[in-house]
Amino acid sequence: LGLLVFLDIVHSYAAADEMVGLSYFDGSNDSYFHSGKRGHHKFWGTRMFKYGDHDVLHFLLSNLNWWIMEYQIDGFYFHSLSSMMYTHNGFATFTGDMEEYCNQYVDKDAFLYLILANEILHVLHPNIVTIAEDVTLYPGLCEPTSQGGLGFDYFVNLSASELWLSFLENVPDLEWSMSKLVSTLIGNKSSADKMLLYAENHNQSISGGRSFAEILFGSATTEEGLLRGCSLHKMIRLITFTIGGRAYLNFMGNEFGHPKRVEFPMSSNHFSYSLAKRCWELLEDGFHNKLFAFDKDMMKLDIEERILLRGSSGLPNIHHVNDSTMVISYLRGPFLFVFNFHPTNSYGRYNIGVEEAGEYQIVLNTDEEIYGGQGLIGGDQYAQRTISRRTDGTRFCLEVPLPSRTAQDYFSSIISINAPNPTNRFTNHSALPCYFNRPCSHAKELVRGIFLNKLGANEML
Repeated sequence: LGLLVFLDIVHSYAAADEMVGLSYFDGSNDSYFHSGKRGHHKFWGTRMFKYGDHDVLHFLLSNLNWWIMEYQIDGFYFHSLSSMMYTHNGFATFTGDMEEYCNQYVDKDAFLYLILANEILHVLHPNIVTIAEDVTLYPGLCEPTSQGGLGFDYFVNLSASELWLSFLENVPDLEWSMSKLVSTLIGNKSSADKMLLYAENHNQSISGGRSFAEILFGSATTEEGLLRGCSLHKMIRLITFTIGGRAYLNFMGNEFGHPKRVEFPMSSNHFSYSLAKRCWELLEDGFHNKLFAFDKDMMKLDIEERILLRGSSGLPNIHHVNDSTMVISYLRGPFLFVFNFHPTNSYGRYNIGVEEAGEYQIVLNTDEEIYGGQGLIGGDQYAQRTISRRTDGTRFCLEVPLPSRTAQDYFSSIISINAPNPTNRFTNHSALPCYFNRPCSHAKELVRGIFLNKLGANEML
């Protein structure tokens, strides 16, 4: 099926429940856990493992191997590592100073356990993937254990999803900072090739949180409100997917804007199963179906063009960030991404700099009607040719149509700047990027225009 299964593993703490958990399971307080205050999480009340105990190590390490042998899972998402890595459970101010990661609050036994876990997993199961969730962003998370690191394959940049949540809940649309958005999404450039991003993570979809769809569509009753919700939902996902890191995760249902949170049966909801599900019937019609159509085509950027592997050191070339116009633009290989987050201002001919001369064709447009958009960009505008004018510190310029709250992905057909009549780099229809073959309202006009322009009027589709 082409699926990978990752288990959200919680070895950073354990339930305090004495009936079904390990707490006091043999009548003692410190069999698997620290005694006294250190044995309880400062804020959650959960039990904290005693990682220096051999029996605890045997239990946790064998548990990891059991999941792989029994269920053939493909990887582990190590949950809330900051809870176990520090005796203050990660509830401290972190500015990036190395002393914050190397002081008396560090639990050395917990660090040694994580090193052992990664070493054993990667030796016994070379294809296994380990992902670290650590809000403190410990510098050695993904460094090899042979070099003093913890040995994880990827780490999660949780700041991205938290920033989106903050923008949606607390900041008026006109006051969104493009500079802050970009700096948060790209994270630490030195470790970008190991960074994994969520647009919204699982914490925002479980009891006590709200999914982006709940925020965007919860009170939207007008067509304008639904259009705003659909537009931002697509733009948030597209920029998060393409601007930072080489890995991306999605919590089940978020891809089509599932309107409800996940809430498991518990005493507070009278053990109800009403929210312990995903409503797949929403995909049959309406804007949920259109959001899902967009998400599938967005995924093709990586499936068929390996978009996340393009760019230097795992990052794109970000050359245009304007807080006034609320426009962001960047390049990943031959793909140019342009975002206009302004809620009202549309731009008929917005200047964007590019390094290579040639023709740039839209291959993904958030505003297409099949994605729940308005279709404001006409078919004759889907192909744009560069102008020889320095812009954004680059040699050439594109004048692109940019409706408000929309984003476009352009594919560049690079030409030699010395050739007056460049030949077409596509010698046949099959050589066109895969996106030209998808059903879209402008695809036929776009491909026809490219061929007529490049090959002459006698070359017809």
